[in-house]
Amino acid sequence: MSPSPDRAADGSTDRTAGASVLVVDDEHAIVRALTAALEARHYRVTAARTGHEALELAATMTPDVVVLDLGLPDLDGLEVCRRIRRWSEVPIIVLTAEGSDRVKVQALDEGADDYVTKPFSTPELLARLRVALRHHRRSASDDADLAEHQVGELVVDHLHHEVRVAGERLDLTPKEFGFLAVLARHPGRVFTHRMILQEVWGEAYGTETQYLRVYASQIRKKLAGRPAPVLVTEPGVGYRLVDAADGS
Repeated sequence: MSPSPDRAADGSTDRTAGASVLVVDDEHAIVRALTAALEARHYRVTAARTGHEALELAATMTPDVVVLDLGLPDLDGLEVCRRIRRWSEVPIIVLTAEGSDRVKVQALDEGADDYVTKPFSTPELLARLRVALRHHRRSASDDADLAEHQVGELVVDHLHHEVRVAGERLDLTPKEFGFLAVLARHPGRVFTHRMILQEVWGEAYGTETQYLRVYASQIRKKLAGRPAPVLVTEPGVGYRLVDAADGS
């Protein structure tokens, strides 16, 4: 008999239950705690304690999501992330004991989907894991050249170069549209300042974070009072677009 679906905090069925999770960490206490928490929610857990073991398991077991510590005894966790990204789009949630923005940005730039800082809240980690799994499954089932991306009541229409919220068109400048379009491709995922600047402004940009602060403020004003997702600032790192229904 297959495991019964878990229940989310709001009582709804958690459709990510049963997914396979590769936990990569050399701290036995963290591996035990994470394994217990995940298995209690019907995830299938495999653990790796070194970078080389993680790479082998990522290739052979093809997990649905990877929870990756950066402080591994053999390979730097960033190198593990970099190598996995050469051949896989599996969601990667980084665990880091170092709270510096530099490390978080580097992890995201190397292909991580999200990060959680140690010591971490297990409910927060589980929430971020659910969001990564749900949105990865949606994007995997979509056509790569999808004409629209939807986040809750917000729809980014690439064909007509417009954004609608609950069917109502938003009056956006081209740069505001580009900003939202980048974030809507992967709801819940953190995009660094450099990622957004290079996609919207061009490859020559990467440090002009003041541009993003101005445009984020303008976008929030235009979304205010509407049933729209939330544009979240990750201080010193970047931005993410979060559907309020995801609760994260």
